[in-house]
Amino acid sequence: MNRKGFTLVEIMIVVAIIALLAAIAIPNLLRARVSANDSLAQSTLRALSTAAETYGTANSGNYPAQVSSLINATPPYLNTFYCGSTLSGFSYTCTFSTTGYTLQAAPVEKNVTGTSTYTLTTGGVLTAK
Repeated sequence: MNRKGFTLVEIMIVVAIIALLAAIAIPNLLRARVSANDSLAQSTLRALSTAAETYGTANSGNYPAQVSSLINATPPYLNTFYCGSTLSGFSYTCTFSTTGYTLQAAPVEKNVTGTSTYTLTTGGVLTAK
């Protein structure tokens, strides 16, 4: 009787190869996700800053006293309320006054959801710590 199939050794070799490929690929995927979260945090802060700067230009150089002024305007300067929320592994805090603003995006878990805490201040100056 001639049986066709795989031996245990052949199956173990295939499993070992798959495990090796997974060990190489998974850290790269996690790194890519962290990098994407960092980029999104920076983009979100820039969107908030652009909205505040546009508001200031339209209101004789006075910045919004609170983020709701950006959202409740007609038409709105900003469509989403980011301040005080968590998005893609970053927590956002915003401080507004009529003379300026400070925006911050901090990773929920450093080096897992993001690598740096980003701060953007009046005039669009972005720093990372």
